[in-house]
Amino acid sequence: MEIPGRTEMKMVNGRTSNGRFETGGRRCRRIETFKTDNDKMMPIPRMLKICAALFLLLPTLGSVAQAPLLPVNLKVEYLERPMGLDIQQPRFSWTLQSTNKQLYGQKQTAYRILVASSLKKLDANIGDLWDSEWKPSAQMGQVVFQGVPLHSDRRYYWKVAVRDEKNAVSGWSESTYWHTGIIRPQEWKAGWIGSPVVFDPAQPDCNIPDPWLRKSFSLEKLPGQAVLFVASAGFHELYVNGKRVGDAVMATAVTDLTKRARYVSYDIAPYLSKGRNVIGLWLGTSWSIHGPYITKDRPNTPIVAAQVDFYENADPGPEARPFASVHTDATWKVKSSPSRLLGVWNSNRMGGELWDANLDEPQWNTIGYADEDWRNATSYDPKLKISAQQVEQNRLFDEIRPVSVKKINDSTYRVDMGVNFAGWTTIDLEGKPGHRAELLFSERENMEMTFGLHSAYIFDKTGKGTFKNRFNYGSGRWITIKGVTKEPEPGAIKGWMARTAYKDAATFSCSDPLQNWIYNTVRWTYENLSLGGFIVDCPQRERLGYGGDAHATCETGMLNYQVGALYTKWMEDWRDVSGTESIVGNMYDTAFARKEVMSGRHLHKGILPHTAPTYMGGGGPAWGGIVVTLPWYFYRQYGDETILRKNFSIIRNWVDFLESNTRDGILQRFGGRWDFLGDWLWPNATAEGMNNDSPQNGCFNNLYRIYNLRIAAKIADQIGEKEWAAKWNGQAEAFSTIIHKKFFNPADTSYADGSMGNLVAALLADVVPDTDKKQVWTRLENEIRVRRKGHIHVGITGGALLFKLLREQNRQDLLFEMTSKTDYPGWGYMKANGATTIWEMWEKDLPGHSLLHSSFLYPGAWYIDGLAGIKVDKPGYERFIIQPPGIETSKLSWAKATFESPAGLIKSNWSRTNGKLHMEVAIPPNSTALLKIADTDGLLLKEKKDAIRVIEKRDGITVYELQSGSYSF
Repeated sequence: MEIPGRTEMKMVNGRTSNGRFETGGRRCRRIETFKTDNDKMMPIPRMLKICAALFLLLPTLGSVAQAPLLPVNLKVEYLERPMGLDIQQPRFSWTLQSTNKQLYGQKQTAYRILVASSLKKLDANIGDLWDSEWKPSAQMGQVVFQGVPLHSDRRYYWKVAVRDEKNAVSGWSESTYWHTGIIRPQEWKAGWIGSPVVFDPAQPDCNIPDPWLRKSFSLEKLPGQAVLFVASAGFHELYVNGKRVGDAVMATAVTDLTKRARYVSYDIAPYLSKGRNVIGLWLGTSWSIHGPYITKDRPNTPIVAAQVDFYENADPGPEARPFASVHTDATWKVKSSPSRLLGVWNSNRMGGELWDANLDEPQWNTIGYADEDWRNATSYDPKLKISAQQVEQNRLFDEIRPVSVKKINDSTYRVDMGVNFAGWTTIDLEGKPGHRAELLFSERENMEMTFGLHSAYIFDKTGKGTFKNRFNYGSGRWITIKGVTKEPEPGAIKGWMARTAYKDAATFSCSDPLQNWIYNTVRWTYENLSLGGFIVDCPQRERLGYGGDAHATCETGMLNYQVGALYTKWMEDWRDVSGTESIVGNMYDTAFARKEVMSGRHLHKGILPHTAPTYMGGGGPAWGGIVVTLPWYFYRQYGDETILRKNFSIIRNWVDFLESNTRDGILQRFGGRWDFLGDWLWPNATAEGMNNDSPQNGCFNNLYRIYNLRIAAKIADQIGEKEWAAKWNGQAEAFSTIIHKKFFNPADTSYADGSMGNLVAALLADVVPDTDKKQVWTRLENEIRVRRKGHIHVGITGGALLFKLLREQNRQDLLFEMTSKTDYPGWGYMKANGATTIWEMWEKDLPGHSLLHSSFLYPGAWYIDGLAGIKVDKPGYERFIIQPPGIETSKLSWAKATFESPAGLIKSNWSRTNGKLHMEVAIPPNSTALLKIADTDGLLLKEKKDAIRVIEKRDGITVYELQSGSYSF
């Protein structure tokens, strides 16, 4: 029991003497003693006041029963202990953990949040910045901070307690924090600096040496707080007094550098010394020379703006002033580093890195290094909005070791890493002094290099060295090493996947090895596509954030990972690029850029490029349409209305843009050659011609447009925009009648060319009249089972819509049939051909196509909400469905899954023995589940008060409502 009195602060398991959390976030506890003033009996009025205060301050007291619940998984804006949030009213979230696994029906009926300016105050239950008091509410997500105005560069501590269904009060959660960034733009003092060398696009490889920047300064005392904010165009690494700060790689997240730069926040206090110090910044060229990011005011070279204020105390108050500051300006020193980009950061020319060991100066970032011969940094004045990076940083995962090293000749060796991956490698090399070793990366065993990915190492006089990535990454399975004098040792070769550091949210396994392979390979592929705070099409050829491909990946992401911050950031990217047409061409060609079709012209305010934040690449209505579908899918998964409200303007503008290209109710082709794609990469699409003006392409895009409209109407209705909802619903109905009349084929109940993609789009968009729905469904089943012999026959967008439709309609039978095929086309065909990642095309050997791609990742969602049967019902999983596939649906004998939903951990394990279903189910506190059991499964549950009750029986299925708890049937 916590009681006011004398408090002794001690360092216990990670707490530092000043009360701050130690790096690594280890748990802290307090040791307290209690004494009254002079150990005398307190007067009764004073005692009553203290007792009253205790009841206000404490979640539990004395003999009051403590609720068997505990708030856990505390986050701010989907992040754990985020550094540098620039939001005045951040949002809190948590889930609940039961401390008594035998209980059912546990709920949250109220919450109380405390926010304090110091950990000491929070531990004393003093919410000096916000005490929400008890709020009668079951809300656990996106609870908005309503306290005093926040200040920049301050750490705020918080915790939460809840009341349960019996009005019992939980213990406090663990204490946690967030640190604010630069909240007010005028508080940025840092100038933009870099080297004087700018990109020359005429060169075969980038001409810019990655610059070193450093600044020496003195501190009269050690600061209690020192947070350095670093914004960069291009990647950066930070060093203080010779030590690298943090373990993140390739910061910052990818951003539209025509409008915005993001900053990362670093706690550098532990690295500082009293007296002389030095800050070193190493910049990497990367996205700073991306063609679509060219502007008149920003140089095509890596630049940085950084600043830090030094405060005496660990938790400076709102009126505290720093005793010293450092920020970037022309007094910083700059010098070329030994590192340089190979390639030009463009499609098929992403290249790699060149390291010249002869130029290395390992002490460049240390105090004792003499920088007198360095030149002053060059100042620049780009017109960029600077904002916090509110998504996890990139980190390295899953160390990979080679499975073989094969000698080609005396100076050439072929390394097989055993798996296709995108990330970093380190390789110990030996060669002739001054000579250059080449490292060629390939996805294909029969090719030395794919997509021009290569790095190089120039030996110094020792003839020995280690190549390691820093500001670029490779992608492939095989590495050919040329120009060495000794065979590389397998133990001296390592690889790592590099990606945004979100956490896992799901596990899945079942009795079918092929389904397990597809699930695991889809996940591995998704992870390899997620470097930089968005999902790219491929990591080797383009690295672009295609909206069409996002239909194939976003629900797979949301149902398998904790990606709330990633998709929130990506939608901000889409808002940034809006109003600009797509780009396919050379933006360094001044006769083309911003002048020709598909050159990034600023046209209709609703027009969208097909990728964000990258602009480049072709697409069609389903690419820009992601700004409608993604927020809605996100809302359903996370229960977060904010994403609907923040993106409503871009949704409205996009719908208006499509309407401006509509004649007589039919969406017309718009833009350039690569602006009106429909489905993409279906089987044999290359031979048939994917980008054309055929009726089936127009049909697909009009059907998708209606699907977009219906979702837009749902969004408008959800956020109270009733007039827009009515307008868009009316348009969807009117357009449905027109499109059905134009493209429907009564003879065989198909649409346009009768393709699988158009049948699916018509059903999902609810274009098919009720009188024809049964026949169209029969036609789709016939298309899959008879005409295609159980194989899938759609591409990226058509396949995403197919899986969406069949998942929503619970047609696990059709999905299982398509995913079970081992011949062409299908995922089993990839496995049979040695794939370790999902391919770009159903065909393996078509030239120029990648073997690590976003195209066909849509099964990843189905394993969780289909085969495991965990489906969202009420947004945010306040209520969800568990429905195991029927006995006739698949050949599976069992499946096991867990899903860390926004409401907490859900478990769905099922098995069948002699035709009878057995289940193990876990439902997190504060949520309920609808368990749907087919009569043919022979599983009848008895009703149990406050735990199980029958809701309905219909169409051979019994629906039970299950309260929270663990069940075994």
